[in-house]
Amino acid sequence: MSGESDLPLNELTDEQLVTAYRNGRDSAFEALVQRFHAELLHFLVRFVGNRAAAEDLFQEAFLQVHLSASTFDASKRFKPWLFTIAANKARDYLRKNNRREGKRVTLADASDDKIRIIDLLEAELPLPAETIEDAETQRLVRELVDALPDHLREVLLLAYFNQFSYKEIASMLSIPLGTVKSRLHAAVGTFAELWKSRYSAEAKQ
Repeated sequence: MSGESDLPLNELTDEQLVTAYRNGRDSAFEALVQRFHAELLHFLVRFVGNRAAAEDLFQEAFLQVHLSASTFDASKRFKPWLFTIAANKARDYLRKNNRREGKRVTLADASDDKIRIIDLLEAELPLPAETIEDAETQRLVRELVDALPDHLREVLLLAYFNQFSYKEIASMLSIPLGTVKSRLHAAVGTFAELWKSRYSAEAKQ
């Protein structure tokens, strides 16, 4: 019977890929990079608001994965560990730059965004008649998410767009579970108010 080392990379879990890389299977690292490229880069673009910076942070995050692979506990999930590294680097970038800066994210930059928050808020908000696939609706939602304070946007992205659990987010951000819930509640409430205000204004134009 062949072991994990003989299995195709696409059949290995994230955690098995890390183990394989530590055991000398260099191609496993590239497989991890490719597996998380779209999702992690998208998170970083939304977080720092600068495509070029996000690409640099993506590379820095995986460099840290390479350097710290030996410390990873393979009994735990790899994805929260990776996003913890990336979020820390993104926060460091924002502190150094003192604000989110750079070019506005375009539709092409975030075309894989499913805008799940709209589904979650649908019962409370006067949504447009068009489906969420409508480019103008996507543009407006992205602008409103971008407008949130860093600490609220971060939790919103992790919870809704990347679907981490409260417990995972608390661990990733090193904050109490109650703080995660309160920040998420505040983020949703702020988004809702922004949506109602902006959509009502645009509807009158």
